[in-house]
Amino acid sequence: MKIIDLKARTVAIPLNTQLRHNTGVHPGYFLRTIIEIVTDEGIVGLGEVGGGDQRGAILKLKPRIMGLDPFQLEIIKLKVLRSIYYLSNSRLYAAIEMACLDIQGKALGRPMSDLIGGRVRDAIPMIAYLFWRYDRPQGGDDKTAEDMADLCEELHETLGVNSMKLKAGVMPPDEEARVVELCRERLGPSFGLRIDPNGTWSVATATRIGRRLESVNMEYFEDPAWGLEGNAAVRKAIRIPIATNMYPNKFDDLGPAIRLGAVDIVLTDLHYWEGPRGVKDLVAVCRTFNLGVAMHSGAEFGVELAAMLHTASTIPEMHVAGDAHYHFLTDDIIEGGLMKYVDGKIAVPTGPGLGVKLDEGKMRRYEKYFEEKGDYYARFHQDPHRPEWFPIVGGT
Repeated sequence: MKIIDLKARTVAIPLNTQLRHNTGVHPGYFLRTIIEIVTDEGIVGLGEVGGGDQRGAILKLKPRIMGLDPFQLEIIKLKVLRSIYYLSNSRLYAAIEMACLDIQGKALGRPMSDLIGGRVRDAIPMIAYLFWRYDRPQGGDDKTAEDMADLCEELHETLGVNSMKLKAGVMPPDEEARVVELCRERLGPSFGLRIDPNGTWSVATATRIGRRLESVNMEYFEDPAWGLEGNAAVRKAIRIPIATNMYPNKFDDLGPAIRLGAVDIVLTDLHYWEGPRGVKDLVAVCRTFNLGVAMHSGAEFGVELAAMLHTASTIPEMHVAGDAHYHFLTDDIIEGGLMKYVDGKIAVPTGPGLGVKLDEGKMRRYEKYFEEKGDYYARFHQDPHRPEWFPIVGGT
């Protein structure tokens, strides 16, 4: 079997709101680049990558994989990821690996999870991911901790989720701490609580807020301050586990993070950690050093979500609910539309490979929608209510 073609299409899907975060705003839609790898046997594998319009970057790699066997992932990784330092990009390689595993599963008639160890669970629990919103479905903007607690209760009731994470670094830190306290008060002692300012708080602020939140028994405090040194300083000062999807988010920084004592829980991400097989490599290191693992979300659509679910299903230690922006999407580009939440979980697809297929009608519709709306990554996630605003790390 040989790879004979690589295609890339960028699509955008509307959200039910605008989502604020510490470096700007997702302006009412997410966008992803979907790839299709075609083999000489007529099997097509699907992959997905975020970070804006990645068509040009993906197609630059096309000559490197043409003629290769999609089962020879180590050679593909060497040619795509390792060969020239200024073109190395784990995000792009991960999309290619995803598509190759899809091809392998389709060729063998087995789900992707069987190719990376076999599943130990058939459905993955998800969180209520809370963002401060502009243009909420019911009108207006989120302004107070009560607004966020209301959203958490709504998602608990409608999706069945039993954990939350607040995307912080947007409102004053004490108001964001109050969100976590209100969710504990309203949803009880067993509801999972997390907060993530994405490293924007100073060590002093993160320490103060962390000490305030020790009494609510959070699952973890994610990226409280900037860098390995910042996380390590906060970890020494508070009694809440420190998690990260930023420091480290690549193998080069994993050793220093462990030596510094910077983290208790590493959030796996298919793109940062070099694809599903790279995530399994990460988990082996975490197992060796008794670090916890959880699942990160990067505003994915159904192709990548399927790969995430397959990967998470094979990791015994991943006992906490996974991140997902998915409940903010109004549609998906896969056949059947949005995957369903059942009792707070999403089932791992069972079909061969990833177990999902593209809906060509929706692909065309959302390609056109992307062309109309444009690549907001090129606009630095601009805040429409504060056009002159820009983030200041450590400024809080």
